[in-house]
Amino acid sequence: MTVKEIAELAGVSIGTVDRVLYQRGRVAAVTKAKIEAIIEGHHFTPNPIARRLKRNRAYRFYALLPQGDQDSGYWGQVLQGIREGADEIVPLGVETEIIEFDRYNLRAFRSAAEFTLQKAPDGVIFAPIMPDKTRFFIDAIEERHIPYIFLDADLPGTLPLCAIGQDSFQGGYLAGRLMHLFAGTITRPVAVLNAHGEDYHITRRRDGFLHYAAEHNFEVVVQKYSDFQGSPLSGEDIALFLRHNPELTGVFITNCSAHCVAEVAEPIKSERDFFIIGYDLIPKNYTLLKAGLIDAIISQRPEEQGRRALEELYRHIVLGRPVVSKVAIPLDVYIKENIPPEHR
Repeated sequence: MTVKEIAELAGVSIGTVDRVLYQRGRVAAVTKAKIEAIIEGHHFTPNPIARRLKRNRAYRFYALLPQGDQDSGYWGQVLQGIREGADEIVPLGVETEIIEFDRYNLRAFRSAAEFTLQKAPDGVIFAPIMPDKTRFFIDAIEERHIPYIFLDADLPGTLPLCAIGQDSFQGGYLAGRLMHLFAGTITRPVAVLNAHGEDYHITRRRDGFLHYAAEHNFEVVVQKYSDFQGSPLSGEDIALFLRHNPELTGVFITNCSAHCVAEVAEPIKSERDFFIIGYDLIPKNYTLLKAGLIDAIISQRPEEQGRRALEELYRHIVLGRPVVSKVAIPLDVYIKENIPPEHR
């Protein structure tokens, strides 16, 4: 289908279709909806090269994310996915710049956010961590009508073009189910170490676990650790917690720090059943899962999230195609026996 044929079906001029396709100029809402319905119904995709030539400049996407080595390298996996996606769309006139910031330094985040806003990006990728401290950035890009995509989590009260991530509540519920399966009958308390407790999706994981525990009548001890302690779960913190709670059945760690607990709890696991469940197949978690010191890891497919975020921005901004509002990442569960070969 051509632009001319779309115009004929809609009963408008080619110029009107052009304005809708390339988001230039004003078009009545009814007419715009009619043209978009025809485009969608006939699976029309504009030529991305032609779109860029009409703009006379490249599209600029910015990804504002924590430093790749933080959270035990989790963000490095996300960034790798973004870099791979960026390489694929460079020939199509899209430049992607990654801005990394120290997630434990609010001043560093503000500087990175202000730099991104000054660049007037065509689209933004952002992980909504520390929502009470980073909300000003979300408000600013919404005020500027800059399309943005969340990855790793969603945040109520915001208007992202798309949110890519897992159902955090369901992930916590799954962790409770796994703990129950490992332990059988649970008669002693289970702990939730709520690292990065200010993050909305982390809190939802905790809530999902507590919901499962309430349904199955077992006791849970919750310990929250702040984002701004520098290291959310230090060995000293964990050792102190375990000394104060010597009868635990096991521990659910709500972020990627399961390896921190496993390293401290190795003597306990050598003496009795003690189950450790956490998130993210980062290298340290992989090694300890393989060794049997971690019992299960829930994976979020971080590389896939990074690539998908760029794909959705490209689809919406460059191709002018609609995107889904939520991309649900499966709740992958890894135990010692099914570690994926690519991580070996």
